This record gives sequence, C-alpha cells and structure tokens, in this order.
Amino acid sequence: MNIAKNMEAIFVAIIAIAGATTLATAAVPKFHAAPAAATVVASLDNVTMHTVHVSAKRLSPAEKAAL
Repeated sequence: MNIAKNMEAIFVAIIAIAGATTLATAAVPKFHAAPAAATVVASLDNVTMHTVHVSAKRLSPAEKAAL
C-alpha cells in the first residue's frame, strides 16, 4: 500500500472522525464544566500594589550600534 498516494484520503478521514466525535460529545451534559459557585472579591484593605524597580543603565547609541 502506497501511503503517499492516499495521504489526502487519510487526512479527510481523520478530520471526519474528529468532527464526528466532537459533535457526538458536545451534547453530553455530564462532560460540561460546573458553573463557578462564587467569585472571590478582595477588599480594598487587603489590596497591595506590587512594584518592580529596575536598576540598570541605558546603552549609549555607540553601544547599541556595537550590538
């Protein structure tokens, strides 16, 4: 069997099988995720702002050109 001659048919068959299984499992409700029960909201008292300080020198135009 020459697989190179049948690659298009193999590809179409794989896509058809994947599409059929996607549609078959889409209607099953037990596979769907349960909705979130409650969302967690942080109060303004506990919120801290995280900051990043970068201490590095900038390259001069001559140094940039050397790269």
